[in-house]
Amino acid sequence: MSLPTLYLCRHGQTDWNAEGRIQGQRDIPLNDLGRTQAARNGRYLKETLGDAAASFRYVASPLGRTQETMRILRREIGLDPADFELDPRLVELHFGDWQGWTLRELKERDSAGIAARRRDKWNFLPPGDGAESYERLATRVRPVFESLDGPTIMVAHGGVSRAFLRLYCGVSPADAAQAGIEQDRILTLDEGRAAWV
Repeated sequence: MSLPTLYLCRHGQTDWNAEGRIQGQRDIPLNDLGRTQAARNGRYLKETLGDAAASFRYVASPLGRTQETMRILRREIGLDPADFELDPRLVELHFGDWQGWTLRELKERDSAGIAARRRDKWNFLPPGDGAESYERLATRVRPVFESLDGPTIMVAHGGVSRAFLRLYCGVSPADAAQAGIEQDRILTLDEGRAAWV
């Protein structure tokens, strides 16, 4: 399927990101570096898109860190910071009982789970209520991407970006699951070509 022009941004850094702590759907706020990263991305979009930025659709995950990132982006672009859509399907992968722990801590608490995740990270389902695999996340977010009907700027999460790489960029499940998703770069799709900027 051919998608319209898309700028897919990950939210800026949080203290949990800095600590290597699994956030999932826990609502952790941006830290100062995260706000700086969001502002950098907003300046890039303003310089790249100019006046055309006003004609884009803006949509974000409803978690606080993504909403704050979007408000900063829009402020840098020169648009009303609060004027954007929320789509609950864009929330991060739910890591179940692993949310709040670092991988180092989990190696001691759930070494079998860590080993299973290492064998097949894309399809691994963490323990606990509500937990998702990347495969389930991709199924959840696909309708969001396929409903886009014009140029869009989206703020979401690392897991959503990995699902996008798998669904629309020809990246294998194993490589998508391992992909590093930076918080001060933007994944772009323009005329069917994806690139990091």
